[in-house]
Amino acid sequence: LYQQPNWITYCVRDVPKNVDRKGYNFRKDAQVWTSNNADYKNNIWDKGHLAPAAAFSDSEGNLKATFSFLNCTLQHQRLNRKEWAQLEQQLPDWAEAFGDMSVKVDVLFESNHRVLPTGAHVPSGFIKRIQFPDASTKCFYFPNEDTLNKNWSQFEVACD
Repeated sequence: LYQQPNWITYCVRDVPKNVDRKGYNFRKDAQVWTSNNADYKNNIWDKGHLAPAAAFSDSEGNLKATFSFLNCTLQHQRLNRKEWAQLEQQLPDWAEAFGDMSVKVDVLFESNHRVLPTGAHVPSGFIKRIQFPDASTKCFYFPNEDTLNKNWSQFEVACD
């Protein structure tokens, strides 16, 4: 209906980078109605990975799986390239220090969320819940807007 994923879960592991993401493009799934390239043309929305490509660069198959519109959301370019990316870069360090972590990202839509002329719905925000091996959790809420160069840690919220 909204052409966006509702949520995703994935595991962050301490793995080597064996494959570079250069040259990969997002692809549609023939059986699921998702956003497509037209939704991202000439606007402020990036193709935001929900499960980051870097976390799956240990093999070509794993990396390729992240370049699906099933794992892609309309994400404000400043959020995607700044705070969201910074938290994604922190996760491998935590995995190296503490072990494999489970991550769930919920894609949120407020009742008055934006709908693009193409018909794709723009998420209002994202909640990222990280569960560490000791069962402790950290949660972050990111509004889908220009984040004004805040530090990613300023988006941490109580997990409830």
